[in-house]
Amino acid sequence: MQWRSVKDMNCSVARALSVVGERWTMLILRKAFMGRRRFDEFQSGTGIARNILSTRLHALVDNGIFERGENAEPDHHVEYRLTKKGQDLYPVMISLLNWGDTWMADEQGPPLTLMHRTCGHDTTPSLVCSHCGGAIEPRAMQAHSAPHAGKMAKAKPRARRHHETY
Repeated sequence: MQWRSVKDMNCSVARALSVVGERWTMLILRKAFMGRRRFDEFQSGTGIARNILSTRLHALVDNGIFERGENAEPDHHVEYRLTKKGQDLYPVMISLLNWGDTWMADEQGPPLTLMHRTCGHDTTPSLVCSHCGGAIEPRAMQAHSAPHAGKMAKAKPRARRHHETY
C-alpha cells in the first residue's frame, strides 16, 4: 500500500495521518500554536528547508488547517493562521508534548511548561471522559464500529496474557 492511499482508508487515524503524518508538519503546527504566523518564523523555528516548508504550508492550506492571507501592516507579509480545523489539533500536540516530556526529556527535564491562562497555574493537560470525567487510558476504553463503517474487520476477542501491554 502506498502512503498516499491512507487517506482513502475507512479509518480516522489513517485519514488524519494523511494530513499531519509528514515529519515536518507537527513542528510547523507547534510553531503556529506558539503564535507564529509567517513563513520566515516557521523556517527559522524549525530549520526546515524553504522548498519543503512551502510545500507543507500549501498542503496545510489545501487541507483546511491554515488560512493564508496578508497581514494589515504596511509590509503586507503573508500569514498562515490556524483554522478551527487546525486548532482542533491542539490536543494531539499536547499529547505528543506529554509523551515527549515523559519518555524523551533529558536529565534536565522537559524544555517548557504550560500555563493555563484562565487560572494562572502551570498545568499538565490530560484526557478525560466527557461523561464521567475519568482518565482516558487504553485499558479503560473499548472501540465499537459505527453502523455506517461498512465492512471493517471486527477484532476477535482473545485472552490477554498478564504481561501484555498497550
